[in-house]
Amino acid sequence: MKKRKWIYLSLTIPALALMILFIAAPLVNAVRISFFKWNGYSQNMRWYGLKNFVNLFTDNLFWRATLNTMIYGFGSTFFQNVCGLAAALFLNNKFKGRNGVRVILYMPIMISAFIMGQILYYFVQAEGGVFNELLGIIGISPIYWMKTGLSSTLMIMLANSWQYMGLCMIIYLAGLQNIPSMYKEAARLDGAGKMKEFIYVTLPLLIPSITTAVVTNLIGGFKLFDAIVAMSNGGPNRKSMSLSFYISQLYFNDEKAGYASAVGIMTFFIIMIIALPVNAYLRKKEVEY
Repeated sequence: MKKRKWIYLSLTIPALALMILFIAAPLVNAVRISFFKWNGYSQNMRWYGLKNFVNLFTDNLFWRATLNTMIYGFGSTFFQNVCGLAAALFLNNKFKGRNGVRVILYMPIMISAFIMGQILYYFVQAEGGVFNELLGIIGISPIYWMKTGLSSTLMIMLANSWQYMGLCMIIYLAGLQNIPSMYKEAARLDGAGKMKEFIYVTLPLLIPSITTAVVTNLIGGFKLFDAIVAMSNGGPNRKSMSLSFYISQLYFNDEKAGYASAVGIMTFFIIMIIALPVNAYLRKKEVEY
C-alpha cells in the first residue's frame, strides 16, 4: 500500500510543477513587483513600499473599473444561470430536433471571446449596426447603444452572458439528468404541480450544479477582458474597463508595472473574498440523494 501511495503521489509531480511554474511563481513575482516603481522594461527598479497600494484608494479609474468588474461578474452570472437553467429545463424534454437546438445554444462558447465581441459589435454599433437597421425598418431613429460608460458596460455584460450561457445549460442538463425520477414521481403522487415540483424537488437537488455554474461564472465575469477589447476597448474615456483590462492598460500603455501589479493583487483578493463565501454558502445548501 505504501508503494502504491508513493506511485500515486509521484504522478502528481508534473501537475504540481506546472502549477508552481505558471501560477505560484508569477503570483510571487507580482507581489514583489508591486512594491517597486517600475516601467516594466528598465533595469532600474525603485523601491516604493506600500505606496502603490495606498494610491489605489484615490484612483478614480481603479474604483470605476472595480464597479464595472462587479457588473460584469454578478450581471453575467445572473443572466447566464437564469437563461442556462431555462434552456436546460426546456431541452431536458424529448422532442424532435432537441440535439440540434443544444448544439446551436452551445456553439457560441466554441468561438473566441474576442472574435465573438467583434461580431456582436457590428450588431450594436451606431452606424450600420444590425439593431439600428432593424429599428430603421419600423421607423425608429438609431440608438447609440454604447454612448456612455454604463451603457457600454451593460452591452458587454449581455454579450458575455449570451456567449457563455451554453456552459450553464450543459452543467444544468447534467444535473437534471442525474436526479432520480422517483423523487418527482413521489411529488406528483402527493399532488404537487409543475411549479411546486420544481421549487421543492428539482431546485434543491440542483444545488451542486448551481454551485459549479455560479462560482465558474463569477470568476469568469470578474476576469472579463477579451470582449471589452473587441467591443469598446475600455471606452468611452476608459469608463467600461474591467480590472483585468485596467491592469493591461497600466502595464503596456502607461508603463506602470509596479502599480499594475498592485491592482492585480487587489483583483486576486477581490475575487477570492467574493468567490469563497459564495462557494461555501452554496455547499451548505447541497442535499444528498
